[in-house]
Amino acid sequence: MSGTGALRKTVTRRGALLLALAVPGAVAAQAAPLVRVEVWQDPTCGCCEGWVRHMRAAGFDLAVRKVADVRPMKAANGVPEALWSCHTAMVDGYVVEGHVPAADLRRLLAERPQARGLSAPGMPPSSSGMDIPGTPYEVVLFGTPGGERTWARH
Repeated sequence: MSGTGALRKTVTRRGALLLALAVPGAVAAQAAPLVRVEVWQDPTCGCCEGWVRHMRAAGFDLAVRKVADVRPMKAANGVPEALWSCHTAMVDGYVVEGHVPAADLRRLLAERPQARGLSAPGMPPSSSGMDIPGTPYEVVLFGTPGGERTWARH
């Protein structure tokens, strides 16, 4: 076999090996289940829809429940009234109140603190789904043994 033919055969074998190693990983990554987020929101709230779009774009699987009154969901899940926002979500045992960014939720799910959940209290103008830049806000971790604390500043 000539030098060029041997090189071509080596490159082809190497490429086949790399492809064989890469494809199972790619298939597994595609098959990984999305994290399910259940959201309760007012049917006419546009900013809630903005947050749903933000979360879906970040790779979460959202089930949206449009209800006339979200307050019973907040109360049933122990969200302090001072932390209420326009929509309430549940994900993997945690409550997510309001416009919490996807990155903060990912961190919560990775760290798994002993807590009830996260809140972006009120409707911060700069938050995900509101998207009016320029107003800093905090995301609060609540329902912890030590009380509420700042989880993130944006």
